[in-house]
Amino acid sequence: MATIILGSQWGDEGKGKLTDILCPKAQICARAAGGHNAGHSIVANGVEYDFHLLPSGLVNPNCMNLIGSSVVFHVPSFFSELSKLEQKGLTDVHNRILVSDRCHVDFDLHAAVDGLEEVELGDRKIGTTGRGIGPSYSTKMARSGVRIHEIFNEDIFERKLRQLAAGYKKRFGDLLKYDVEEEIARFKEYRVKLAPYTVDAVQYMKQAQDRGYKILIEGANALMLDIDYGTYPYVTSSNTGLGGIITGLAINPTKIDNIVGVVKAYTTRVGGGPFKTEDLGEAGTKLQEIGREWGVSTGRKRRCGWLDLVVLKYSTAINNYTALNLTKLDILDTFETIKVAVAYKDPQTGEEVEYFPADLGILDTLEVVYKELPGWNKPITHCKTYYDLPKEARAYVEFIEEFVGVPICYIGTGPKREDMIVRKASAIKE
Repeated sequence: MATIILGSQWGDEGKGKLTDILCPKAQICARAAGGHNAGHSIVANGVEYDFHLLPSGLVNPNCMNLIGSSVVFHVPSFFSELSKLEQKGLTDVHNRILVSDRCHVDFDLHAAVDGLEEVELGDRKIGTTGRGIGPSYSTKMARSGVRIHEIFNEDIFERKLRQLAAGYKKRFGDLLKYDVEEEIARFKEYRVKLAPYTVDAVQYMKQAQDRGYKILIEGANALMLDIDYGTYPYVTSSNTGLGGIITGLAINPTKIDNIVGVVKAYTTRVGGGPFKTEDLGEAGTKLQEIGREWGVSTGRKRRCGWLDLVVLKYSTAINNYTALNLTKLDILDTFETIKVAVAYKDPQTGEEVEYFPADLGILDTLEVVYKELPGWNKPITHCKTYYDLPKEARAYVEFIEEFVGVPICYIGTGPKREDMIVRKASAIKE
């Protein structure tokens, strides 16, 4: 009953587009973790919609949407995003979105602290979005955070927020330019506005699964940013993989039909941290410009490089993808030769390393082993079926499939909703 869409690299793979395509068959679209640091763009009916905190399923007028319990919830962004979607012509959005009462609140206090923590790290800064995601999860794990249901108990809410602010004030002193009373005052209005959207998400999802509803789950960020399995500490603060989906939404694992890994035809990364196939020369600049590689949430330019199949195989081992969605294949249209990372190599011994190490110090010493494939040198956006693609493009797709051992069932050939080739495979359950 559940189809899960997950980022397989460092995010920005194009998960929102596949979510939009699959949503007409879903009755519920849900987010499990992360916060308003996520960013999805969807082009539908000639209009581009940007999603951050909200699930992309709001584009489908017949789909309910849920923000799950492991999301850190920034209340001002929630209402601002709903308003922007309305302004772009989406109807009935307020009646098609619910939020778990177990979500932790991402305060403006957390955003203020986020910036100061990055300053403390100096050259070792993570490159966060500065939206308070890390500090929110920190207070959650320290058991000092505020959950949404506590917003509705004014005394408890105000006491806990003042305690949080006082603790940070002791740490940062006058550097913390934040007014706790101003944020408390704003929540007097939010308390009333938020009530109609708040739900016991455990009960809601249990009933949905018992009734056999089709559930589409939209992952945020990506596996290589997972707090446990990503390039720690250059990661986000949540579980972005399959495990985070199950805990964030109380999904019954036996109800999962499909786990689709979304992989860009090349690789990008925002912020600091290792990126073995990053290209700082002509190829990387070309990928960035043609691919319009800058963030939906932040506007920051993304680092660009070749597809890394060591990363993808590692990601697959953790998330157990039943299918892949290869996106932005058209960005490679004008490359004479396309490089793909197939292994890492120890330069001292010459020994190839086919796995992705946990130790970033070891990772830094390794060299990349590339396979070169011929480009196709023609536009593919007009291609509607797999065999419309040039044989070189098909060879690229099939090389990835064989290497990773997972069928590529969706191939993105352009930015529009209809620019997606669908290959039927036994891995995909309708």
